[in-house]
Amino acid sequence: MTIQKTQNEKALTIALEGRLDTLTAPELEAVLNDALADAEELTFDFEKLDYISSAGLRVLLAAQKTMNRQGTMKVIHTNEMIREIFEVTGFSDILTVE
Repeated sequence: MTIQKTQNEKALTIALEGRLDTLTAPELEAVLNDALADAEELTFDFEKLDYISSAGLRVLLAAQKTMNRQGTMKVIHTNEMIREIFEVTGFSDILTVE
């Protein structure tokens, strides 16, 4: 998985490419632990994300909990499979998906 981080003052965008799974979720978690302290607006760009597992969903849930305290979070450019995973798991009710 490739993680591209773009920070513009208090707005942070994380673009992911590949698979967010048990092997790659700790890498994303480490990036978020370093980057979220100053963020008031977090955007995940999933345009090039092929797959997300329960480990990836756990990282998203932790990020959402953090951003509920300090700002907003949204997920953009999800493919049909990831939208379906969000629907089945109930994450579409928790996350802002555009």
